[in-house]
Amino acid sequence: MKVYDWPTGPYPARVRIALAEKNLQSDVEFVPVNLWKGEHKTPTFLAKNYSGTLPVLELDDGIYLAECTAITVYLDALAGDSALTGRTPLEKGVVQMMTKRAEIEMLDAISIYFHHATPGLGSDVELYQNREWGLRQRDKALRGMHYFNAVLRKQSFIAGEVFSMADIAVIGGFIFADIVELPIPQECRALLSWFARMQERPSVREQLEIVAPTH
Repeated sequence: MKVYDWPTGPYPARVRIALAEKNLQSDVEFVPVNLWKGEHKTPTFLAKNYSGTLPVLELDDGIYLAECTAITVYLDALAGDSALTGRTPLEKGVVQMMTKRAEIEMLDAISIYFHHATPGLGSDVELYQNREWGLRQRDKALRGMHYFNAVLRKQSFIAGEVFSMADIAVIGGFIFADIVELPIPQECRALLSWFARMQERPSVREQLEIVAPTH
């Protein structure tokens, strides 16, 4: 298998953490696609992923899987156990729900802030920017942090009492927040405490050493 990604990207970090959790790193070849040079928007890459986003998983038979959630579901089933995506029907539903909320309320909102209200990937890549929309999404991300803080006051992990891809998605949000220098509100004590615990996991710690060495 091949993984097309950029090692310091917050979305690629999600798949890299999942690979480490499933002990599958040795089964993949990482192929760098330079975000800062816009290589993910070239015709060659768009032939692999119409959306022009990273990461992308290429299977040995030439099939391409894009989107972090889809890739994680595949890897989780491939390695058995399904610990990251839920073992029971209810767990699967809750994990999917909370992963989507992590994307909408935090990770994707920070991404929009990055691309619209900061220099983003530079003028050669950012062909259109709407600063007001970006700032609105920054504020949405901050509200999302407070939401997850409330969730974590009641349970140990984002989707319940087991580490899952929902936690990985919020970790991606932390990584992106660090990149854009968006502080996590100090009053979000449960969220910050959770993140401190997440950094004790080898899969997370190793990835943070690559993308967010300040942590």
